[in-house]
Amino acid sequence: MSLSKPGPMSLVPFVSVENMMRIVVERGVERTLVELADYIEEDFRRWPQFDKTPRIAAHSPDGVIELMPTSDGRSYGFKYVNGHPKNVRSGRQTVTAFGVLSDVDTGYPVLLTEMTILTALRTAATSALVAKYLAPKGAKVMAMIGNGAQSEFQCLAFKAICGIDTVRLFDIDVKATEKAVRNLQGKGLNVVACKSGEEAMEGAQIITTCTADKQFATILSDNMVGPGVHINAIGGDCPGKTELHRDILLRSDIFVEYPEQTRIEGEIQQLPEDHPVTEIWQVMTGVAAGRTSDKQITLFDSVGFATEDFSALRYLNAVLKEHQGQQMLDMLADPDDPRDLFGMIERYGKAAEAL
Repeated sequence: MSLSKPGPMSLVPFVSVENMMRIVVERGVERTLVELADYIEEDFRRWPQFDKTPRIAAHSPDGVIELMPTSDGRSYGFKYVNGHPKNVRSGRQTVTAFGVLSDVDTGYPVLLTEMTILTALRTAATSALVAKYLAPKGAKVMAMIGNGAQSEFQCLAFKAICGIDTVRLFDIDVKATEKAVRNLQGKGLNVVACKSGEEAMEGAQIITTCTADKQFATILSDNMVGPGVHINAIGGDCPGKTELHRDILLRSDIFVEYPEQTRIEGEIQQLPEDHPVTEIWQVMTGVAAGRTSDKQITLFDSVGFATEDFSALRYLNAVLKEHQGQQMLDMLADPDDPRDLFGMIERYGKAAEAL
């Protein structure tokens, strides 16, 4: 028997992992990626409206825990996310996340949701959205270096948003590549498993790197990258963790989300602080140029930024109006008199004693 019925302002919509999966399956992965990319682009185009700050990070030898907040003045969103590469050894995810969207006027949350799946979707959607502006015209082949949890989302996003038809996969862990090949069967892509990074590069106009080890690494050496390609570097995302040889950066035109964060966490942590970069929102709004020649190497040094999670939360909140894929959590105290929180506890105690 319940002692207390939640008040009308107690309940907050919550999307569980199961409900998130159901929404994505019912909607379709590719449709979800395309729609999500539209929300991300819309928010990049109104970049000046957002509060912006580098994410708040707590680093340890094994990983990082981060908070990623932002607001557009009407809504406030934040994501809690970790990155622990060693987790795979114990059967855990490298990245897990949850997030909250709130109303600025009242401070009340309007949505609480899992964001492990949602982050995978928004990361892939952002990658392909940016490539729409930077990749060579008519690009059809992508090399996917690093075939972990993010790889299939990346491949399908580039198919749905950029029109690629072939992915060439490589991972130092053969089982990861086998997993990605298996998952991508029947998805409308020509999937090629490769035995080396060099083999994966053959014929690729787009190169995506997405590895997990928390270290300075050389996933791409300078001689692997020819003219005219677009590099989508998404694995380097914390201090001391990179994937590209420094010489590649010096040959590339570099595009970033938020320079103050990327200079700490991205590939450009290898370069002087005044090395020129272009903010991707400026390309989307026409303030800055994207790809300007067939021989240009474009590099999206992506570390993920809070506005992308805000867009994902905003998108999911809109989708829930169609799908009703949420539970209602008794999360906020709602006493009869807003000034009498203590009295609410007292009345609960008396009701408990009466049972």
